[in-house]
Amino acid sequence: MAENREIIVLKPVLKENVWGGRRLVTEFPYEAGEEHIGECWAVSAHPHGDCVIAEGTYAGKTLSWLYGEHRELFGALSAEQFPLLVKIIDAREDLSIQVHPDDVYVKEHEDCPFGKTECWYVMDCPENAQLVIGHHAQTRQELEDLIHQDKYQELIRKVPVKKGDFLQIVPGTVHAITGGMLILETQQNSDITYRVYDYGRLVDGKPRQLHVQQSIDVINVPDHADQKALSHTQGLPENSRNLLVDCDYYKVWKLSLRGSMSMEQEDPFLILSVLEGEGTVDGRKVSKGSHLLLPWGYGRLELAGKMELILSTAREDNAPGSRQ
Repeated sequence: MAENREIIVLKPVLKENVWGGRRLVTEFPYEAGEEHIGECWAVSAHPHGDCVIAEGTYAGKTLSWLYGEHRELFGALSAEQFPLLVKIIDAREDLSIQVHPDDVYVKEHEDCPFGKTECWYVMDCPENAQLVIGHHAQTRQELEDLIHQDKYQELIRKVPVKKGDFLQIVPGTVHAITGGMLILETQQNSDITYRVYDYGRLVDGKPRQLHVQQSIDVINVPDHADQKALSHTQGLPENSRNLLVDCDYYKVWKLSLRGSMSMEQEDPFLILSVLEGEGTVDGRKVSKGSHLLLPWGYGRLELAGKMELILSTAREDNAPGSRQ
């Protein structure tokens, strides 16, 4: 295996959203002049937010360029575009009630390579917080009736959550992040979202576009997402990579570092996102809000400090180094 020992450091892309707050610029080392910053696209090669490499051999190049020109740094993944997008979401207000399509639907209807499977790690939330996960309709006709009659409180299902909870959101799942939540989201490299309902909010005096028919097309009926979406990560072993999800598109782990440990980077690439605390990765100082990308072939790394991290990689069974 060729050694690729250079850590890729990216400049995040900050996004203004009508529901966004200020936590991403007051609690994290990010800068933006806009008032309502809802998202930090920390690791992204999407056309609507392509992160620029901050330093080193490839400084000034974008992540999409690096993936296209140096596929050897990504375990020879076959995906035509960099497959993941990692973001932090600060929801000052409720997000729209929405649903994501799968790969098959977007290739037919949107001319996009990826649908949107995603997962959420709850970094912070109010006491007695709830998220919208799933719905109560038993038939597609009942779903259509409730949507067309604007009976959204009867339709949606709310699930109680707390800091440290983890949720896997598969395509077809009605969902919404609620006000006061701070979420780390790992997802397919897609920004296709169908809004079902947006509380009548206005942007520049006009309602945001809804996608009612597309939503009805892709929403799973009946829905049991709440029974399998939510897991609790509090109390997992320290100084260990604790696997949270292993799906068709990504693997995600939680790591609570206390002191020091070493580990092997054997995946096509590995993203390290620091959620709390501070420390070092191979001697490099990192703290809350740091995101590093370790390429294929990086080998052993040493971590030290007191930190909460989420680790992620793309899932492709035939990629070199992918674990079964």
